[in-house]
Amino acid sequence: MNLDVDPDLPARVGDALREADETLAVAESCTGGLIGGAITAVPGSSDYFEAGLTTYAYGAKRQHLGVSHESLDEHGAVSERVALEMARGVRDVCDVTWGIATTGIAGPDGGTETDPVGTVYVGIAYAGPWGSESSYATATRHEFDGDRAEIRAKTVEQALVDFLSELESQ
Repeated sequence: MNLDVDPDLPARVGDALREADETLAVAESCTGGLIGGAITAVPGSSDYFEAGLTTYAYGAKRQHLGVSHESLDEHGAVSERVALEMARGVRDVCDVTWGIATTGIAGPDGGTETDPVGTVYVGIAYAGPWGSESSYATATRHEFDGDRAEIRAKTVEQALVDFLSELESQ
């Protein structure tokens, strides 16, 4: 699959992580490993990239990330709540500074009136130094047009842009 993402973006993410001496792990649902693939395409990414988990099914989200049964049952996998739990989960399970998570509906089926195909949530979680009370997680909702491949590529790019913005604001 040819991922149509700005090739400088993963390199900029890597440079910023290296400069901050921080680490990253990703939990991907709708992107199926594409974010991890984009990041690890950059030579030297082992300096800052710890792991990528593709947690596509409910069970994988629960088992590997600690996403609660209640959140999945009450909000569904494509929700702000689940994106937050995924980002926190991958950050904590992998013991890294930053966690990125994606969950969404890439299509062509699966959309609803309230969550059409192209609805995606990007979660980002930061682990501040112990005792600083600066740890946090945030999630944003996006709606993308296009076919499955385009939605997935746009999600990868948006997740990296959102993450870079968070990282640079620290």
